Amino acid sequence: MTEIVMPRPPFDAELDVVLAAMQERGPFVLTAEMLPRMRMLEITEAELDERLRARGLERRTVTVPGHRGDPIDLAIIGRIGRTGTAACFYTVHGGGMMFGHYLGNLDSYDDWLSTHDVVLISVDYRLAPEHPDPYPVEDCYAGLVWTAAHADELGIDPDRIVLVGQSAGGGLAAGTALLARDRRGPRPYAQILISPMLDDSDSTVSTRQIDGVGVADRALTRFGWTAYLGDRRGGDDVSVYAAPARATDLTGLPPTYLDCGSAEVFRDETVAYASRLWAAGVQAELHVWPGAFHGFTSMAPHAVLSRTAVSALADWTDRLLGA
Repeated sequence: MTEIVMPRPPFDAELDVVLAAMQERGPFVLTAEMLPRMRMLEITEAELDERLRARGLERRTVTVPGHRGDPIDLAIIGRIGRTGTAACFYTVHGGGMMFGHYLGNLDSYDDWLSTHDVVLISVDYRLAPEHPDPYPVEDCYAGLVWTAAHADELGIDPDRIVLVGQSAGGGLAAGTALLARDRRGPRPYAQILISPMLDDSDSTVSTRQIDGVGVADRALTRFGWTAYLGDRRGGDDVSVYAAPARATDLTGLPPTYLDCGSAEVFRDETVAYASRLWAAGVQAELHVWPGAFHGFTSMAPHAVLSRTAVSALADWTDRLLGA
């Protein structure tokens, strides 16, 4: 039986131009053979460090115990010569649980690093399908535990660690916060969930609307959830840490910033999660950007809507950190 194509909110006019340019290159269909290339850093680490130094920043990478004690890497980035104790932004990269790089897109954190002089830590969690659930979220949690335990040597305040994630990274950040609560581990100061990938059920209206259109559509997200969960995707045997949309108890979670686009696949799960946070008495701020597709702020940074979204997060961060 053919599924009826659903109407969807229109794309923002500026963003629609970007999508049209992408569509001229032809349809994008993700395959397992493409994953190794999509996991690579686009520049060398030496080039990355040179770019960071030009912005007054420095990076070092440490190897720490991940899930089951296996080694994972954490990148530690901060202002050159910084002293004292700072807030820490513990970041989890996106990529559908399958691709992406923990040293990628670091320039998107410049405002936090320069304005608030924070220490940024990026976790190199292991990726599906080679390392399916629970490896990615357990690696993220293990890295958080190590970070809090080594706060003194990192120059951070263990009571001011902010979890940050976009897309799959947002889902993993949410799962990490749930693990920290339930295991009575380090208590995050806040969490920032940008277009988080939370729901493996493939049942929301927005998944049906964003099917074969936009960025990170229904087919791509199903591919990612299947890589992560295998034949458990959409079934009963999936934990709330793997798919936080399944969590019925969100009490005790930290203040949360959430945003998404009105024309993206993760819209409904983001809105539902915000509503459940409010119902649990958690302070949460939600933005649904009209006409935005997934990842619009990085793919179209000069668009008015992108600049507005970036400004809203900066304002929330200022209030969070008391700037």
